[in-house]
Amino acid sequence: MVEFSLIAVLLVGLLGGVHCLGMCGSIVGVFTAQVPADRPRWPFHLAYSSGRIASYAAAGALVGAAGQAGLLMRDAVPVQHLLFLLSSSMLVLLGLYLAGLWGAVRRLEQAGAGLWKRLQPFTTRLLPVNTVPRALALGALWGWLPCGLVYSVLVTALASGSAAQGALIMAAFGLGTLPNLLAIGLFWESARNWVQSPRVRLSAGLLVMMFGVYGLAKVGYTFYVNGWSGSCHVPV
Repeated sequence: MVEFSLIAVLLVGLLGGVHCLGMCGSIVGVFTAQVPADRPRWPFHLAYSSGRIASYAAAGALVGAAGQAGLLMRDAVPVQHLLFLLSSSMLVLLGLYLAGLWGAVRRLEQAGAGLWKRLQPFTTRLLPVNTVPRALALGALWGWLPCGLVYSVLVTALASGSAAQGALIMAAFGLGTLPNLLAIGLFWESARNWVQSPRVRLSAGLLVMMFGVYGLAKVGYTFYVNGWSGSCHVPV
């Protein structure tokens, strides 16, 4: 069920503020410092995030297409089971990471280091960020910054088995991150104090874990009832 996936990743993006502060807080701080003093900040931050979300959607379309190709190349149902299982497992790991209980998700960031080394030099050409179009372009590059949170959600886009659904899933995730990134950019001190609260981190992590556990339970139930050859309607 795509609807469940969209709700899940939207909340993952929203609850991932505990990660965004540490990962992107300093970047947002640099961006904020470059906004001309006589200009309002919010159009620039909205442009940053619009470019970033567009890049997330593009990445979602790519992995969704890859998932679709995998489903077409072999018996679709077993592959769907495995992808749903992987997606739900990643949500559990992500919840543990957000709660501060296990940092395994950070290892995923190494996977995108090579791509980021190629893109990073282009960011310097957009500095100083003194216009909204420059902010939009810089945000689009920023969207490819290696991030364990993003890569974890990309697994759900992969499991969708569709380029369109993969793009939609990543766009929903990006929209979920929007309030956090805007708050960090516009209200840095207040946002930092709230997001760094241990109770907030634990609550966010446990809620994300619940989505993963629910998905794992659905996979297990489907397998128990139908086996690997049965129909697969597992929401992730």
